[in-house]
Amino acid sequence: MTSENQSLKVTRERGRPRVFDMDDVLDKAMIVFRKKGYHASSIADLGEAMSLTAGSIYKAFTDKRTLFLRVFERYIALRNADLRQRLQHFPDGRSRIEELLQFYLDSAVEIEGRRGCLVVGSTVELQTLDEELSELVRQAVMRNQNFLVSLIIEGQKDGSISSQLDAETAAGLLLCVAFGMRVVGKVQDVTNGKKTITMVMKVLD
Repeated sequence: MTSENQSLKVTRERGRPRVFDMDDVLDKAMIVFRKKGYHASSIADLGEAMSLTAGSIYKAFTDKRTLFLRVFERYIALRNADLRQRLQHFPDGRSRIEELLQFYLDSAVEIEGRRGCLVVGSTVELQTLDEELSELVRQAVMRNQNFLVSLIIEGQKDGSISSQLDAETAAGLLLCVAFGMRVVGKVQDVTNGKKTITMVMKVLD
């Protein structure tokens, strides 16, 4: 088998082959990591969510760290695809930024909000992660900020955002607001979210 998306065979402790869908088990593990974070997610927690024995998890992924890497990569890919699909329907940089903030707001309510953001949660754990995992998280955060910078510059070129605005500074503020929504969403729905977005968008005038 050459595709990661194909079903993967894993040998159980008793020698019986177990077949499972890779994307499905990664998505189930993703929920655990989002809720509990990397360190607090035990193999027992992950096994229960993935419907796999500890032995099967180790045979398929070697260890929890490798599983987390696979989950993190999938989480980033899914979120980016979802966001870019939403943004493609908007005509200028300003409206795309507003929709990006709405995307984060939508992600911060009800069950989705309580599960939390894997990037934000991992950023909180950054100092306790090993060097490679820390760098992976840092790169994810910087990609988010750089994407915001590109949207601001796009808006300045199309005239929807003030040309006098410092793109780097504004992007940093927008990132703090977006990530802050996800942090609040772990506890409760963001209050007056739309009004918050309206206030933040005035920064781009």
